[in-house]
Amino acid sequence: MSPANSQLHSQDKYTEIHFSKRWLLIVTGWISLTLGILGIFLPLLPTTPFVLLSSWCFARSSKRFHQLLVSNRFLGPIITEWEAGRGISLKVRNRALITLWITLVISMFIVGKWWSVLLLSSIGTGTTIYLCRLARKAKSEQL
Repeated sequence: MSPANSQLHSQDKYTEIHFSKRWLLIVTGWISLTLGILGIFLPLLPTTPFVLLSSWCFARSSKRFHQLLVSNRFLGPIITEWEAGRGISLKVRNRALITLWITLVISMFIVGKWWSVLLLSSIGTGTTIYLCRLARKAKSEQL
């Protein structure tokens, strides 16, 4: 194989990897967005991490899908603030914590096993610590 053919072959391989990586990110983005939307209605499925994962995947694979997600009137502002590094508002954080603990307690009662109480309490505690340590928007930005 001549050096020119070798270079062409490696270029094709790079293009193929890039193409497959792009589609893998798009598929992962749609799956995580679907799980995030389901998480709005299902108590044990978290919404925010899946939506942020889909935003990350779309930002690296499809400008059109990322723009569609960011321009959504419900999810867009939270994603935009997160991507800008400005954190979340106190209202959003408190709403997330209240919803988290209500759904976890309901799930603990439904399952009724000691291991589920331990597991869900651990998940809730870890998530609460994470959310409380996140950067919060300044009061002037929250208005």
